[in-house]
Amino acid sequence: MLDQTEASQTANRRIFHSKVDSIRPTYGFEDVSLAPGTSTIEPTDVDLTSELGGLPLGIPILAAAMDAVVDVRLAGELGRLGGLAILNLEGVQARYDDPDAILAKIAAAADGEVQELLTEAYAQPIREDLIARRIEELHAAGSRAAVAATPGAARRFGPFCAEHGADLFLVQSQVSSARHLATGYDPLALEEFTRFMPIPVAVGNTTNAEAAFALMEQGAAAVFVGVGPGAACTTREVLGIGVPQVTAISDVAAARDAWFAESGRYVRIVADGGMRRGGELAKAIAAGADALMIGSPLARAEEAPGRGTNWGMAAPSPTLPRGTRIKVGTVGSLERILFGPAHVTDGSENLVGALRQSMAALGARTIGEMQQVEMVYAPSVQTEGKSWQRSR
Repeated sequence: MLDQTEASQTANRRIFHSKVDSIRPTYGFEDVSLAPGTSTIEPTDVDLTSELGGLPLGIPILAAAMDAVVDVRLAGELGRLGGLAILNLEGVQARYDDPDAILAKIAAAADGEVQELLTEAYAQPIREDLIARRIEELHAAGSRAAVAATPGAARRFGPFCAEHGADLFLVQSQVSSARHLATGYDPLALEEFTRFMPIPVAVGNTTNAEAAFALMEQGAAAVFVGVGPGAACTTREVLGIGVPQVTAISDVAAARDAWFAESGRYVRIVADGGMRRGGELAKAIAAGADALMIGSPLARAEEAPGRGTNWGMAAPSPTLPRGTRIKVGTVGSLERILFGPAHVTDGSENLVGALRQSMAALGARTIGEMQQVEMVYAPSVQTEGKSWQRSR
């Protein structure tokens, strides 16, 4: 046996590598703050225009492809206000002639019954005639026809949508990668798909710079960022996967900048999920986003089809929950939520006005300039000096 001295010397020669020794710190919206600089500008001089896949945006706001958020009515209203709604091709709009009746049942269902009802509602087949009808209705409502499907459905519906007048196709999954392996079927070849689609193809979602760069190499017109941050999403709880949004957006934005320097093609980055208040929209753009996709905040609009509720998009697994239905309430018109006047002081209304004011106070005239403002680590910034507010 080794004596104590020899045992100690032997142990000292060993090097133990623990994964937690190299955990990378990551940041969410509550961890950071935006630091004022040397100049300010008038809010009316702030330019909030952006674009996505060649489609101009008056405001950098997209409505998430969720059944409780987007239907033809809301898409038309958001288009009038300058934003863009994305319709879920695998939702009730493409399964039922009268989706409102199904949406009303889901919204009114008891908590213990809603998962079974969701499973039944999405068991109906997707109909191409309804997809074509919805695209036509979107245009008639004054909206561009932006539609979304998972990679498994994109091969089938992508060319059909392009043929019937869609303006943008979003290939959206829980986690998007440049290379998907499968033994039971032939996965979607993104590079081939983007090359032969006659309309822009956006891809999401990712949180990884290398994956985003590869998606851009394969022709993505835009990359959506966010795995699990949404209020109605259960990816982080069920699968344990996700990266806080500020870090995720910043990492993917770095890939965008590297790709632009290498190719000369600027690929828009869309922050998808986790934003509830104006300050979070401002932080998302400061982290590097070019546009913002929001779901639950817009589900609170009178025009939203979810009737004050929201739930997750379709998940590929038939044995895991489709996302949880949450009750967000109905607070007013879509225009009031985006442009005010706000009736509350928590920043959840007049989202665009708050973003405009934040940019003005930081001296950022454009979204590109907002991406250059200083961001600081400040986890106490939301509670500093606010004890009286907390006691209300």
